[in-house]
Amino acid sequence: MKRPHQSLGTVSIIGVGLIGGSLASALKGSGRVDSIVGCGRSAANLDHALDLGLLDHWTHDPEEAASAGDIVVLATPISAVIGLMPLMERALRPSAVLTDASSVKMSVNQAARSSLESKFSRFVPGHPVAGSEKSGASAAKADLFQNHWVILSPLAETDEDAVDLVTDMWVAAGARTRLMEEALHDQVLGMISHLPHVVAYALMSLLDTQAARDDCMTLAAGGFYDISRIVSSDPVMWRDILLHNGPAVRELIAKYRDTLGELDHLIESADGPRLESWFANARELRSAIPELRPPAKLGSE
Repeated sequence: MKRPHQSLGTVSIIGVGLIGGSLASALKGSGRVDSIVGCGRSAANLDHALDLGLLDHWTHDPEEAASAGDIVVLATPISAVIGLMPLMERALRPSAVLTDASSVKMSVNQAARSSLESKFSRFVPGHPVAGSEKSGASAAKADLFQNHWVILSPLAETDEDAVDLVTDMWVAAGARTRLMEEALHDQVLGMISHLPHVVAYALMSLLDTQAARDDCMTLAAGGFYDISRIVSSDPVMWRDILLHNGPAVRELIAKYRDTLGELDHLIESADGPRLESWFANARELRSAIPELRPPAKLGSE
């Protein structure tokens, strides 16, 4: 059921970093909110968000923030999202909707199911597939979600009107929404996000062992610089992602190791034609990605 373009009410955002701050900025720009309440540990970060006009009020108390919200967004690292679930059960108003921005769904959903009790039907698992290596409210961008996917993974118990409200919020922020079952979400994000970060972190660890490390760092450009950029991301966030999507990521690491072994064999055997074919196939696949991600009208699919 489509909602009319009415006010989203008060949106409480717990975790005013890149994602939470950008969501606040986008919603402010949409004119669709009555007020935005921010919550976090750092008064300096929250004051900065207030100065930037991202928030109307802030608090250090997640229960206070949740009790004020018509929509409550958990935009913290996964371990904090899980730890907040019992507090959400106490604080949420019966009509309020809870959602999250976590890059892993199954472990978060398990925590929600065991903690939210009567409020579980008001929880809409979500994940905006957008971001940056930067963090904090100062990194917030009003257009961060513009025409980017937000994956929603409602469960069998999830109220339809709650899904509609969260969908409406993300569309107001400029995003496109897509429904995806939780296990498939974790598998897909493992491939397109979690494994690439593992590869980048491993590449930097390998660089640290090189005798010519300083020369490598001085001359780093092009491919190396692009691949390693994402290592500047928040270490706490990536620790949590790998801990909570461990089985899927480990399976992908094993397959990636096999793929590197195949490439190593082609190099060892000096098989030029197969190397060229290997690279050509990879280039062809990469060139197809933009064709599968055409600009589309905002909304849900």
